[in-house]
Amino acid sequence: MDEKKLIKQERLTGERALFGSHHIKVVDSIFEDGESPLKESSDIEVEGSMFRWKYPLWYCKDVKTTDCYWFNMARAGVWYTDNIEVKNALIEAPKNFRRCNGLTLDNVTFTDAEETLWNCSDVKINRVSAKGDYFAMNCSNLELNDFSLVGNYSFDGVRNMTVRNSKLLSKDAFWNSENVTVYDSFISGEYLGWNAKNLTLINCTIESLQGMCYIDNLVMKNCKLINTTLAFEYSTCDVQINGKVDSVINPTSGTITAGEIGELIMERDKIDPSKTIITVTGAN
Repeated sequence: MDEKKLIKQERLTGERALFGSHHIKVVDSIFEDGESPLKESSDIEVEGSMFRWKYPLWYCKDVKTTDCYWFNMARAGVWYTDNIEVKNALIEAPKNFRRCNGLTLDNVTFTDAEETLWNCSDVKINRVSAKGDYFAMNCSNLELNDFSLVGNYSFDGVRNMTVRNSKLLSKDAFWNSENVTVYDSFISGEYLGWNAKNLTLINCTIESLQGMCYIDNLVMKNCKLINTTLAFEYSTCDVQINGKVDSVINPTSGTITAGEIGELIMERDKIDPSKTIITVTGAN
């Protein structure tokens, strides 16, 4: 295939500056003072460039960006775009990545990730840090590795997600989710996982007030619960905790094994205690 048309060290202004472009490479350039500069473009590469204005990549296909920067006013930057790779990026703008399919984020920092990554599918995230509420709502088929998040209400409604080696400071994480597995991670935040289905936590450390409640098929293996109270209410459990859990309340059924349970609350008018097998091992 012919080499892409090269656009280098340009200041690209005005609405739809490169609208409908195909088979181009933009290097060391600035998009500013005009909305939708690359709308409806395909087979494009953007390298070492800056997005300073709204809606830069909408309705695009086959996009690769490397060493690029989204400034605050480049909000709602990538929507309705398929097959896009974003590598080595610093993104200041909120509300980025909506309804994208085939999205790869590698070595990306989001300083304002409010309402970012909504309704996306087939997503791979590696070496990403984000700060902002409502991250990754209603996404499906996600793989995350080395991800850090500071922000509440994350991953609401996600389907089919694997998380590895990550750190989440996030209240109400994984609400209404389905088929989520988390390995080797740290999670801190109240009300973790409510209304989830098939939530699995392996080799994780968790701190949560009223965490892991209202869950259909909660699995925990080799996990630590630090300062975690009123856990597992109305959840079906296959849970193995290393050390102490401060309190457990009204699990629906299953098995719970822990080194120590500070307080066990089983209210017979609300659940049938005989449906949950609880084992205290005395191990630290």
